[in-house]
Formats: sequence, structure tokens, C-alpha cells
Amino acid sequence: MPMETVVAIIAIVLGIVGIIGSIVPGLPGPPVSWFGMLALYIWGGGTHAGHPMTLTLLLVWLAITVIITILDYIVPSYFTKVTGGSKYGGIGAAIGLIGGMIFTPIGMILGALLGAFIAEFIFAQKDAGSSAKSALGAFLGFMCGMGMKLIASAIMMYDIVLYAF
Repeated sequence: MPMETVVAIIAIVLGIVGIIGSIVPGLPGPPVSWFGMLALYIWGGGTHAGHPMTLTLLLVWLAITVIITILDYIVPSYFTKVTGGSKYGGIGAAIGLIGGMIFTPIGMILGALLGAFIAEFIFAQKDAGSSAKSALGAFLGFMCGMGMKLIASAIMMYDIVLYAF
């Protein structure tokens, strides 16, 4: 098997893992996808319609990856604070999402909402109304962060496929 084919397969696997990592908490989605692009660039893959992948494209995606990774820490806490939530809401949303992964995507959404609500209600000792408001903020922040990562990783996956073949 030619080295270019091996590198293309590795890049595609990294792109897929990046997409999964954009949804699963704890896995760095966009950085993994970017490493797929880097593999193509370094090891000679990366040509589309006779044009090689440029260093500029790689560096632009690196900048986007860094910005999204930083925003992924800021956005959820911002949404949680705006709605009067505590750190417990964000932690509960992440735990609920993981628990909900056993079920469908709807289970992930409901798990994140329920996890944030329970964490605010029990650990932050808020009443039901305040806990629901905080849970919604934690959930929206978490979903925005996940959405940013998913969009970036999906577009990088598109570039990986485009330049791999």
C-alpha cells in the first residue's frame, strides 16, 4: 500500500475522531481534526484538482482551532453565569450528556438539561425555578460550544476528504 494511501486513511480516521470528539465531552475534537490536515500536508497527500494544500490553509485552520478551543471554555460558563447558574450546572450538563449518550441524541439533550437542573437543585441548593433557569443557561452554553466544535471539525473533515483523494 503506498504511503500516500496510508496517510490519507490516517487523516480520515483523525477527522472522524475529531467529529466524534466535538460531541463527546473530554475529547478534543477540532485539534484532532487539524492533526488530520497536518498529516496530509506533511506527508505529501493534500492535492485537490492538481493544487496542493497550502500552508496558509493549514495555519488558518490552526488559528480557528485555537480560537474555538478557547471559546469552548468561555461560552458555557458565560451562558451559565448570565442565567444565574453556578459551576455545578455546567458539570451536571456534561455528566447528563454522557449519561444520555446511551440513548439517542434526544437522550443526550435531555440528559444535559436534567443533569444541569439536578446539579443546581441539589449542590447549589437553588429552588426549582432558579435551577431550571440555570440549567437552561448551562445547557445552551454547552450546546453552543459543541456546535462550534462540530461545525469546525466537519468542515475540516470535508477538507481532509477533498485533499486526500
